Amino acid sequence: MKFVGAHVSASGGVENAVKNAVEIGANGFALFTKNQRQWKAKPLSEKNISKFKEFMQEHGFTKDMVLPHDSYLINLGHPEIEKREKSLESFIDEAKRVETLELKYLNFHPGSHLKKISEEECLDLISESVNKAIKETESCVFVLETTAGQGSNLGYKFEHLAYIIDKIEDKSRIGVCIDTAHIFAAGYDLRTKEAYEETMKKFDKTIGFKYLKGMHINDSKAKFASRVDRHHSLGKGEIGLEAFKFIMQDKRIDNIPLILETIEPQIWPDEIKLLKSFENV
Repeated sequence: MKFVGAHVSASGGVENAVKNAVEIGANGFALFTKNQRQWKAKPLSEKNISKFKEFMQEHGFTKDMVLPHDSYLINLGHPEIEKREKSLESFIDEAKRVETLELKYLNFHPGSHLKKISEEECLDLISESVNKAIKETESCVFVLETTAGQGSNLGYKFEHLAYIIDKIEDKSRIGVCIDTAHIFAAGYDLRTKEAYEETMKKFDKTIGFKYLKGMHINDSKAKFASRVDRHHSLGKGEIGLEAFKFIMQDKRIDNIPLILETIEPQIWPDEIKLLKSFENV
């Protein structure tokens, strides 16, 4: 079974994310547990926490269906120690929020070297940061997201993620999220059955499907291998609809959140229906 949804708003309280997911016909969703553009946030209130858990149970969501995302400000590979420590502190706080809500995952972008250190040095710093976060938390699984490789962002090669995973001491606490727009822009093709299978073969050989904990389902405004991060609505971009049929029919991708971050939230209900219609074709 596929858990299909979108990254929904948690405005007014995290419990509203559950309601917003239900309204678009989702059986999976993503959310920010705090304002993604601020470093600090008030702790979740007991009311927010209990309502979130109540709504989750009421609407049949389990922790396996939800893929929380961390703040865009965080850079676990920052070359400057003070800024990296600030990122790590925020990252740990977000993981603890995830645990407070009895969720499972925290999805994050690996980090950026900012052209001040080498890729390998940055990957080492990211690995070190994640290991520290694991020690400071109880159960949260940290989910590395593939990137488009725009600017100095790492994670655009499967090898980058494999390098980080190799250095994680407790591998039960690490996973990967494939973003379709990002990997396409990074040079991994999905447009034909042959291209899709080749990309997934590379993923399995380099990282392994056992680490796949979620996907972001996006078409791409950016051209293939452009290293530009621009999402589009399904079938309206450079990837096209066929790739999403392959994903929905791929049994290796069952039982994980498949999250739309496409650019027209008003058509998310239609996109969810479309994806679900592909599942048993």
